[in-house]
Amino acid sequence: MVRGIRGATTVTQNEERQILDVTEQLFKTIAEQNEINPEDVAQVLITVTGDLNAAFPAKAMRRLTGWDFVPVTCAQEIDVPGGLPFCIRALLTINTEKSQKEIEHIYLNDAVKLRPDLVRVK
Repeated sequence: MVRGIRGATTVTQNEERQILDVTEQLFKTIAEQNEINPEDVAQVLITVTGDLNAAFPAKAMRRLTGWDFVPVTCAQEIDVPGGLPFCIRALLTINTEKSQKEIEHIYLNDAVKLRPDLVRVK
């Protein structure tokens, strides 16, 4: 079965180290919560809001063991008035036996505002 996993996080400023650190945290959390093996990831799409251009967030994925060959691309999120600033969003397409209800979508930092219905308190 092919499933999508969504995730998002935010930074407080347009700075390379912060972008890479929070993106790495996002991917680690998504992988842990969904028991993902990088070999099961078909592709990853990362978008950033227009106020983030200090780094390619995909670079953070390369810091994770085993994620070297996962296809990933970055794009700019559409600029919707009143949208959440300094936001990094991810969509992973994975091969899994999990049902839609079993997928853990991950929202960190201020991104919890995007989908409070999907944020699970642990």
